[in-house]
Amino acid sequence: MKTVYHKSDSRGHANHGWLNSYHTFSFANYQNPERTNFGVLRVLNDDTVSQGMGFGAHPHRDMEIISIPLEGDLEHKDSMGTTAVIKKGEIQVMSAGTGVQHSEYNKNKDEEVKFLQIWVFPRELNVEPRYDQKSIKEGEKVNGFQQILSPNKNDDGVWIHQDAWFNLANFTKGNGKNYVFNKKGNGVYAFVLKGSAKVGDRVLNERDGLGIWDTQSFNIEAIEDTEILLMEVPMELPSYLK
Repeated sequence: MKTVYHKSDSRGHANHGWLNSYHTFSFANYQNPERTNFGVLRVLNDDTVSQGMGFGAHPHRDMEIISIPLEGDLEHKDSMGTTAVIKKGEIQVMSAGTGVQHSEYNKNKDEEVKFLQIWVFPRELNVEPRYDQKSIKEGEKVNGFQQILSPNKNDDGVWIHQDAWFNLANFTKGNGKNYVFNKKGNGVYAFVLKGSAKVGDRVLNERDGLGIWDTQSFNIEAIEDTEILLMEVPMELPSYLK
């Protein structure tokens, strides 16, 4: 088993007043050659947006973009004609493909919105742009893994153009479970949303991250009530990036 550990306070940080953002991997003005990506996981931003503020229309292409609200409501508009609001308990995906523009705003004037912005390299270029969002409340599991993303259109959660599986892990103190990889050659980036847990041989606290690969499985044990996002992704970059 190989691992890479990222303590929460080692992340890049940018506070623009209306936006307070922590970057696990290189992004914008935070550039760290040792933290460019984890396999095809390119961006993991932990964003807080002030009341009524947000990101104006901007372009993307050839990227799978996932948003997971943690608090508040996030309004999305894009050049495909989509207007939607995503809330805590939902997940959103946008396949940028051949090109799309979108904007994201805090829907509320009286509270912040906090969300994870995640980018994954697709397995192929120039796919048709698409948007989807789904509730993940109904599938909530205590002391187990809840799949919220996969490569398969008929699976639980949303799907993307990549051999990736995301799970939410919710464990009460003292409980845990063994995670088994879905595909050989993949790695898992575990990101603690709240609480603390032993993941493999490492104790992780809130907003710590741990990448794990070259193994078939690893164990999670909650030290206190804990919520963890597990992002399983291919470790080998697609051929167009080589």
